[in-house]
Amino acid sequence: MKNFLLASLLLVVSFVNAQTNEDFKNEAIEFIKLTGATSAFDAAIDQLGTSVPADKKEAYTIEAQETLTGLYNQMADLYMSEFTHKEIKDLIAFYNTPLGKKLASKQLSITQKAMNLGQNWAVEVRDVANKYQ
Repeated sequence: MKNFLLASLLLVVSFVNAQTNEDFKNEAIEFIKLTGATSAFDAAIDQLGTSVPADKKEAYTIEAQETLTGLYNQMADLYMSEFTHKEIKDLIAFYNTPLGKKLASKQLSITQKAMNLGQNWAVEVRDVANKYQ
């Protein structure tokens, strides 16, 4: 009887933990989507599919979109390893504010511009390093 009760308790705890982790993962994915990642991934799918013939474009797009589920799950695992469940909930709350929505809408453009700035800076630093060789 004791073993049965212990096994039952472990089963209930496992179920509760699984449900909590499922909620955490779903909220992490929601957060990722709120940040504007969806539009960035859609743009990448469009760009990577430019060489796909027009008669195969729809099938390509559907299959490429299906790969996002795995990507979102992997990204959610990454965020879950860096943030607590409460922090993800707080981030979701922020991204649902007017300022958070503005940040999400500008995030891709800002990131692209920042990458260009970083590349230009790297060239500048490379030139400085070349002076000392």
